[in-house]
Amino acid sequence: MTKLIITIAPTGSIPTKKHTPHIPIRPDEIIQEGILCEKSGASIIHIHARNPVDETPSTDFHIFKEIYQGLKQETDLIIQISTGGRAGMEYEKRSERLSLEPEMASLTTGSVNFPSSVYANSPDLIKALATDMKTYKIRPEIEVFDVSMIQNGLNLADQGLMAHPLHFNFVMGLKGAIPATIENLVHLKNSIPREATWTVSGIGAFQLPMCVHAIAMGGHTRVGLEDCIYFRKDELASNEQLVVRIAQVSKIIGREIATPGEARKILHLT
Repeated sequence: MTKLIITIAPTGSIPTKKHTPHIPIRPDEIIQEGILCEKSGASIIHIHARNPVDETPSTDFHIFKEIYQGLKQETDLIIQISTGGRAGMEYEKRSERLSLEPEMASLTTGSVNFPSSVYANSPDLIKALATDMKTYKIRPEIEVFDVSMIQNGLNLADQGLMAHPLHFNFVMGLKGAIPATIENLVHLKNSIPREATWTVSGIGAFQLPMCVHAIAMGGHTRVGLEDCIYFRKDELASNEQLVVRIAQVSKIIGREIATPGEARKILHLT
């Protein structure tokens, strides 16, 4: 079986120091988390930016640049920049960071109801971001919150805006998105092209079970405080702990962990 790619999502847009002291906010904190998580088995890091003063989500290009350059200098991690809209929905702000030319970037191919807001991604916005990624030779990770987003991604490929094999991330267990069940995971996996690669992001308490099923099914995993701040009930986790645990589980099952270089080959990155 192909070696397991572990993505670490260390920060996200929601958790703050009030939720957990382990969440990295400042660029130097995020860079340090990348260093630790690479040593523990991660090969991809999914990047959001925060305002260091008030910890709110940020679209500031200079913060993204500081994080990106620091990770490039200190690690061999595949840097995956988020184009998510929690920090701001405007196309220009979400696109600007792509000029850093990371190897990967997230691309949500549809809209979804979050618990208290609408995560809106219009067809024109999705196409514009996909076009930018093609221009900068960035490999998109298609973020799938429901089954329709798979077809939307395939349509972009048919239009020549993405190259096969595609890469998907199944976001499961978020209120308003597809529930985190084995049946749904199997359905999502069976709904993408056979040659495509895929990762699963289980939200909250679903992180560990969904990742374990992904390991057994030949998929890949995303862990981190963006998606779950607990190691177990009432015990706060660190990003490093979450990477170490999923790497240990995979090795016990008999599946080895991919280095960043091996992950680049699996994902067909140049």
